[in-house]
Amino acid sequence: MNRAQNAPLPAKLTPNLGLKHRNTFGFDANAELAYEITSPEQIPAIISEVKKQKLPWRILGGGSNVILPENLPGATLLMNILRQEVLSTDENATLLAVGAGVNWHELVAWTLENDLPGLENLALIPGTVGASPIQNIGAYGVEVADYIESIEAFDVKEHAFVTITKEACQFAYRDSFFKQHPNRFIVTKVVFKIPKAWEPRIHYADLAKQFPEHSNPSPEDIFLAVCKIRTHKLPDPKVIGNAGSFFQNPIIPNEQYETLLKAHAALVSYPDMPGKRKLAAGWLIDQCGFKGQRMGSVGVYENQALVLVNHGGGSAQDILGLAKCIQDKVRAEFGVSLTIEPNIL
Repeated sequence: MNRAQNAPLPAKLTPNLGLKHRNTFGFDANAELAYEITSPEQIPAIISEVKKQKLPWRILGGGSNVILPENLPGATLLMNILRQEVLSTDENATLLAVGAGVNWHELVAWTLENDLPGLENLALIPGTVGASPIQNIGAYGVEVADYIESIEAFDVKEHAFVTITKEACQFAYRDSFFKQHPNRFIVTKVVFKIPKAWEPRIHYADLAKQFPEHSNPSPEDIFLAVCKIRTHKLPDPKVIGNAGSFFQNPIIPNEQYETLLKAHAALVSYPDMPGKRKLAAGWLIDQCGFKGQRMGSVGVYENQALVLVNHGGGSAQDILGLAKCIQDKVRAEFGVSLTIEPNIL
């Protein structure tokens, strides 16, 4: 659906902007041309110029799910669209429109403060709202796709604003149409559909342990429990650089799972779609002896083997070198391939 364009204030341009503050790994990175996007209407002119000059370009939100190289040539669009509003509400659901630059965790907290439960299992996931559908972020049995009604975006190919339905997003485990077609769409707004009917989702083992059997936790109880678990497992990026979970949990056929289980009785896994089983990547990495290990300036977090960290002075090259060592060892030990979760720019 196209919409009329207003005459916006131009986006602020900063040449040679350091991005150490804009990526949670804390890598030193330099953007040749950094544009601060505070309104969707600023985007068409920038993309026109990028195409005219044949420049490389990319979008950067909170920098929590990216691996930045030392130099980013061309244009880097810093997503800072912060608007948020309730579009409608009835007896069944509330529609909530949120700008792509809004902090994800702050949105989750806001929904609970405003009696709109549902997103509490996704508390403390770092990053921005605009990035959430691209990766289809998820945690403790909930995916953001469960609550998305539609996406508003700028279609770079068609040079027009579009509204994309949930079905057209093709959401899957840590995947979406946006991720499969990089640099095609620039997400500017996400419309969430929050049902009025709510029930706790605490079946994941780590979360279930936080509550007595047959308990009936409130959304706020679950929110606090998730924050407690994530704070213990995941280091604060302000203290030690990281991007949260570095690898996706691999999904394998039941036949392969049964074979692995015979050789590894303590194998940690979860049910997935019919005929498939999801393995805990952190457990696989831990069994290979990587937890707490260090390779120069980077390493594996001591409390969670799924998290790779920058102890200071590390680079994208360093973290990707460590990741390859882990992937090779897990493949050799278990015959399972690990996929890197953060985007490599």
